[in-house]
Amino acid sequence: MFKGILTPVITVLDEHGKIDFQGNKIVIDRLIDNGMNGLLFLGSIGEFFALTMEEKKEFIQFVIKTVDKRVAVLIGTGGTVQEEVIELTQFAEKEGADGVTVISPYYFKHDDETIYRYFANVARNTSLPIMIYNFPERTAVNLEPELVLRLAKDFSNIVAIKDTVDNISHTRNLIQCIKPECPNFSILSGFDEYLLPNLLAGGDGVLCGLTNIIPEIFVDLMKGYAAKDFEKVAAAQGKISFLMKLYDVSQPFIAGIKGAVAVRGIPILPIVKEPGNKLTKEQMDVIRDHLAKIGIV
Repeated sequence: MFKGILTPVITVLDEHGKIDFQGNKIVIDRLIDNGMNGLLFLGSIGEFFALTMEEKKEFIQFVIKTVDKRVAVLIGTGGTVQEEVIELTQFAEKEGADGVTVISPYYFKHDDETIYRYFANVARNTSLPIMIYNFPERTAVNLEPELVLRLAKDFSNIVAIKDTVDNISHTRNLIQCIKPECPNFSILSGFDEYLLPNLLAGGDGVLCGLTNIIPEIFVDLMKGYAAKDFEKVAAAQGKISFLMKLYDVSQPFIAGIKGAVAVRGIPILPIVKEPGNKLTKEQMDVIRDHLAKIGIV
């Protein structure tokens, strides 16, 4: 159901750390105009972990109205309180979202049965399509292909996974395990530079942060792949691989991504929620240098 190039959209904030609705509209319209197949709001780059339930609900209403069915809208509803995850999922369903993305339980290292029960409880409480979000660097647990297959077979509304694992073999194993039995289950890579390996292995695309900055380059890669134009694919892949450096500019990496969007001329402030740090002048200079080296500023 969710295929191609999807963006985990940054949440634009004002100088006081509050949601900048006009800035977010500019970002949303730009991504849609540049050919994104879907938008995920309140993902990791969307700072879901730092927003209150009230902020999330207001933002969900805003983004669904702003997108206005031009592309698919996914809402990140994950968290550490299962009741709140279900509440936010049901709210997103009521407001008209096309699906939700739910990160696996984090803080404690849960076993497979606990994780299964968690996703089962969410799936039973909504009719929305659910994308599982596997991000072991943040959750301490890597979702194995057999567990994901079990969930896909047991719940018809568990339809996709974002696999944010810095090892294409894990994504390939997911594809080889799940696709023969659930061919319509979407398997997306969460690491930007794995779009091409994902496609070559039989996956469905990417859901990654650099699309906030260079959506047109990801579209070029997809067009080149479809046309079997190796030169176009190689050129786009080279730029994407080089810009992976942006993830090392700041910790967390969200500020660096926002800074790069601003450097591209989008009128936003690269502000992140506290206790995240503001970008320094030196960090902004590094971002400009990286973008200049691939010829986009």
